[in-house]
Amino acid sequence: MLTASELKEGFVLQRQDRVFRVTKVVHHAGSGQMVSFVALTLKDVRSGHMTEVRFKPTDRVETAELDKRALEFLYKDAETFHFMDPETFEQYDVPERNIGAAGRFLKEGMKATVELLAGEAISVHFAKTVTLSVTATGPGIRDTQSSTMKPATLENGLEILVPQFIVTGDLVRVDVESGAYIDRTTPHRA
Repeated sequence: MLTASELKEGFVLQRQDRVFRVTKVVHHAGSGQMVSFVALTLKDVRSGHMTEVRFKPTDRVETAELDKRALEFLYKDAETFHFMDPETFEQYDVPERNIGAAGRFLKEGMKATVELLAGEAISVHFAKTVTLSVTATGPGIRDTQSSTMKPATLENGLEILVPQFIVTGDLVRVDVESGAYIDRTTPHRA
């Protein structure tokens, strides 16, 4: 158990037989007749619903320990992402709502850190960036403007904007959170 003032973003709490991840912590100092408090934004790890709660800084909060495992992504069906432990071959299912938009960057065979609570896979942690191949893009425009971008389709079907010098077949790094182009990881093929 921790006090509310010790909580940080990313901590996992157990409240009312439910498990929440802390997504935002705001400490409010008391002044005058207003007492100090800690405002938390919590996300239910199973349903994805968000809620806000307030605690006194000295209130005790029950935390939960999650088991983190490096698992291999197998495939996705209608509403579930399927992972496998490469050592035990045990399979784990993570609902799409627990992964969110970052799931579009998963490729078959990719390693990801999956968090388990009592043997149940509840969330997936991704790297900040992912490297993907450009499957289709138009020809570059030779112009004096170096900041012009063009659309490109990646191997996962995502369309992003890339600089003019990117050609089909290049590997590019993409920010997982924003889906934005970062840089090219292979030299231009002439």
